[in-house]
Amino acid sequence: MENEVLLEVRNISKTFPGVKALDNISLTLRKGTVHALCGENGAGKSTLMHILIGMYRKDSGDLVFKGKKVDFALPKQALDAGISIIEQELTPIYDMTVAENIFLGREPVKLGFIDYPRLNKMATAVLNDLEVRIEPTQKMKLLSLAEIQLVEIAKAISYDSEIIIMDEPTSAIGEKEVENLFKIIDLMKKRDKGILYVSHRLKEVFTIADEITVLRDGKHISTESIKNMDTSKLVSLMIGRKVGEDFVKENSPVGPTLLSVEHFSKRGQFYNISLNLKKGEVLGIFGLMGAGRSEFLHALYGLEKPDQGEVRIENQKVKICSPRDAIKNGIALVTEDRKKMGLVLTSSVKENISLASLKELTTGLFIHEKREKLQVVDMVNKFNIKITGLSHLVKNLSGGNQQKVVLGKCFLTAPKILLLDEPTRGIDVGAKREIYKIISSYTSEGYGVIMISSEIPEILSMSDRIVVFKNGSIAGEFNKAEANQENLLHIAS
Repeated sequence: MENEVLLEVRNISKTFPGVKALDNISLTLRKGTVHALCGENGAGKSTLMHILIGMYRKDSGDLVFKGKKVDFALPKQALDAGISIIEQELTPIYDMTVAENIFLGREPVKLGFIDYPRLNKMATAVLNDLEVRIEPTQKMKLLSLAEIQLVEIAKAISYDSEIIIMDEPTSAIGEKEVENLFKIIDLMKKRDKGILYVSHRLKEVFTIADEITVLRDGKHISTESIKNMDTSKLVSLMIGRKVGEDFVKENSPVGPTLLSVEHFSKRGQFYNISLNLKKGEVLGIFGLMGAGRSEFLHALYGLEKPDQGEVRIENQKVKICSPRDAIKNGIALVTEDRKKMGLVLTSSVKENISLASLKELTTGLFIHEKREKLQVVDMVNKFNIKITGLSHLVKNLSGGNQQKVVLGKCFLTAPKILLLDEPTRGIDVGAKREIYKIISSYTSEGYGVIMISSEIPEILSMSDRIVVFKNGSIAGEFNKAEANQENLLHIAS
């Protein structure tokens, strides 16, 4: 017997000034199923999700939830009705605890005050269901991006909603945490919940989805059973053209050592890290959540001070105490959390891209505006950033275009060493290929890249060598011919 309909989206349209974001979109979500929503950045996925949870109002069409027409004016109305969301762009309250974030506005009260022992017990129960080992009393500001993502997942699940919208829920977490999330999703399906699932990781879509709806440029392209879909067909529907095989970094001549790091350590984060990067090489770093990968890159870039260690660039010892030192020595960093560390969301595309290069663009108190504009336009064109103009606010860009702005900012500093921490997080397949080509072209000019990625296909296809981090130390190293999914996961876990 066919699963009962939980939600119907009927001919929904939405227009923003100058942009038709959604044009007559329809889909059906049934009880006990996962319905994947796929499309490139700018396809309209986020707009549709924001209409479903009451952040935006539709211009036309109907939403039918459990047989009744609804039109939520506020997210609280959707939440009270039984629709919750895990947002791609995380917005925790950093000075509050994990438990306070999970049950914000729903705290248990005793004698007029928050009952913290009970609150922490409730949070522990939700975290245990996800097999997440995070203390409920821990402050959010002390957590990694991956841990914050897990807390946001726990928060959404804690509402016990009829529908859970998951927008890139695995973009910042590792393989083990993804596996635990999928177990929870299976459990929710058995409880007749409906999951609307958005992910650029197509392997995940084929693992858990029952149905797929594809959007492109705000239009409904196709809705099909997962049984009638394969990766090639799905990608073609998403981007409107056939694509070849997955991108693999072009072989470029590997030259002498560009960067060497010796005995890098920081208590509680990473220990005795020694590695080198050669000219023309992409050195991949793989590891599970909490392995110390991001912390190592932060120290290498001067965001944190290591307890010990030495850095040499082209065999010259350098001291990096700040990002300014790193930039001066030809190092650029793309952080895993573009919203928190990579961008000034309320500023323009021009201001963001030129931010790290202002010293070179300034004489005294004055910026050379003409030179700044020319250089920013060059980056916009290089990365194919879709904007209405250089004054376009970064907060109004899609996630993929925001990431391209971060890359543009880094490239404008003319680095010879590029540190990439999850560089394609939350980016669609088309944009990923563009970024891969840029990385490949960059290394072919004799520059070097250190790249962290939790996506095994990405790390395998783009790396010349791969080092595996485990518990803050290097647990193994593989060349391109030796590396495969099994040995990476075996060493990492």
